[in-house]
Amino acid sequence: MTANPLSDISTWRFRASGLRGIPSICSAHPVVIEAAMRHAGRLGLPVLIEATCNQVNQDGGYTGMTPGDFRDFVEVIAKRLGFPFERVILGGDHLGPNPWKKLPATEAMDKAKVMIDAFARAGFTKLHLDTSMGCAGEPVALSDALTAERAASLAAVAEAATRDAAIKPVYIVGTEVPIPGGAMEEIEELEVTRPEAARETIAVHREAFAKAGIAEAFERAVGAVVQPGVEFGNHNVVAFDADKAASLSAVLADLKGFVFEAHSTDYQTPEALKALIDNGFSILKVGP
Repeated sequence: MTANPLSDISTWRFRASGLRGIPSICSAHPVVIEAAMRHAGRLGLPVLIEATCNQVNQDGGYTGMTPGDFRDFVEVIAKRLGFPFERVILGGDHLGPNPWKKLPATEAMDKAKVMIDAFARAGFTKLHLDTSMGCAGEPVALSDALTAERAASLAAVAEAATRDAAIKPVYIVGTEVPIPGGAMEEIEELEVTRPEAARETIAVHREAFAKAGIAEAFERAVGAVVQPGVEFGNHNVVAFDADKAASLSAVLADLKGFVFEAHSTDYQTPEALKALIDNGFSILKVGP
């Protein structure tokens, strides 16, 4: 079995040299993917490319691609550029019932299970589990316990799909993220995720995985999505402030093997991006 390239990401920021964090290129645009590969190729680094549940799913998403189609799409670009496909890490983002949340929960989750099975079988080895949204007749936001229970049920499907895979998936949990695509109005201030909320997210997911009989799989959970206080919109960009996120960053000292994933890091300055990495926000999502 080959180790997942992200399995030790929690140690990266302590390296004296080399890759200390990784951008997650969340785009299905061929020019964007090509640019990311050319840049990674010049540096001799891997590239992480993600597809969201709305972009790519078994129904085609808004790109018209299934997970298998998207993998082929990325591989064709890599071959054309001479970029080694084994250095491409494919991720699935916000995998859950979101595309079908107008359906009753049972139906929406059944579709989410088909989707994550397709992502896992297509070789996506970074899977973000997001089941926080309510479905038909449910509250807009669900409790941590129910969210974690549904996430674990999806992870169980992914585990079954990758039982004989050479590379086992790593998991990202948590859903405290900005609006996809950026805010429409001017943003004045953002609330950074509370340290205790980050701890609770990881704890309830650990417990839910154990109850689902896949405790071993949680050993491959490497990240939690949090709000470090960054966002962009049509009118402004909220820059990272390390002081405001200090107490959240400090939590990682007690969360062995975990990093934080930050979404909507588009348009942050190079200095802010470096500060995010230095403070444990080791996966920086950009796009679509």
